[in-house]
Amino acid sequence: MLEFPQPAKEDPRIFIEDTDASLPEKLNPNTRYAFFSTIATGGKSLIKSCKDLHLGRTIAYKTLRPEFVDDPIENNRLLREARISSMLQHPNTVPTYELGRDNRGSYYFTMKLVHGYTLREILNYRERYDLGQLMDVVIQIGLALGYAHSHGVLHRDIKPDNILIGPFGEVLLLDWGLAKVWSKEGEADLSEAEIDEFDAEQGMTGQGKLQGTVMYMSPEQIKRDPSIGYSSDIYSLGAVLYEVLSGQTPFTGDKIQALLLQIENDVPADPREVAGFAIPNVLATLAMSCLQKDPQTRPSSAEEVVRIMRENWRISES
Repeated sequence: MLEFPQPAKEDPRIFIEDTDASLPEKLNPNTRYAFFSTIATGGKSLIKSCKDLHLGRTIAYKTLRPEFVDDPIENNRLLREARISSMLQHPNTVPTYELGRDNRGSYYFTMKLVHGYTLREILNYRERYDLGQLMDVVIQIGLALGYAHSHGVLHRDIKPDNILIGPFGEVLLLDWGLAKVWSKEGEADLSEAEIDEFDAEQGMTGQGKLQGTVMYMSPEQIKRDPSIGYSSDIYSLGAVLYEVLSGQTPFTGDKIQALLLQIENDVPADPREVAGFAIPNVLATLAMSCLQKDPQTRPSSAEEVVRIMRENWRISES
């Protein structure tokens, strides 16, 4: 299990004064949440921590930024994200608690607030962790993807920034704001044409954030292929695996367009050739298989990727 210093926070103990406090005779949903504090600002949304006064817990509260609260497309996205997050009840996804409107009529949804570090923050100190610890993280994300795919959901934004490791070893796949679902007839949502994957929720730190996202996009995602399927997530998971193994992303560069061309046309160097340490052959081969340009030549499912990652690579190969 990954271990790292924990930030200072409020006393975690549960007291009888909190558990036995009476609820008001008449509950007003508009006064349920209090003590708001912004913890993250996205391109279109805000995430705040707040206190749920009914249940006595601190939670995360997500809503649109003021300039987007009247945008029907962004409202639909937020609704979809909330409901997908709620419907995907898996140990490696964040529990969603409530979907509602605030006293101004704007959508919000609440979810579990988890303290921890993203895989991006951990990879910035790659030398502190052994491969087994990091592979456990990737395996758990593979399990979350397998579950999502079995429920007809394509994540479309797998990257180290969206993988959170909590203080008790929990591994969570975050941010379903770009997730794709299909109609019961198998058709894509007509509003897909309105969604720019290069812009959605990528504005937290400007160009650097966008570049970091592009590094993990599949070729078909970059081309906005309308027939995109679950194999796109397999590619992105493979890009994360490649970085865990080698210490760098499959493609590197300072210009977005150059990166896009590399992803579409070039074959990345074998991770065994760029890493400064020995890499198990089975894992290097798996990463390269996930990064194939043709979706049909990648592993057939997230479950297959997890099965290979669980092979006894510690003693079988090095």
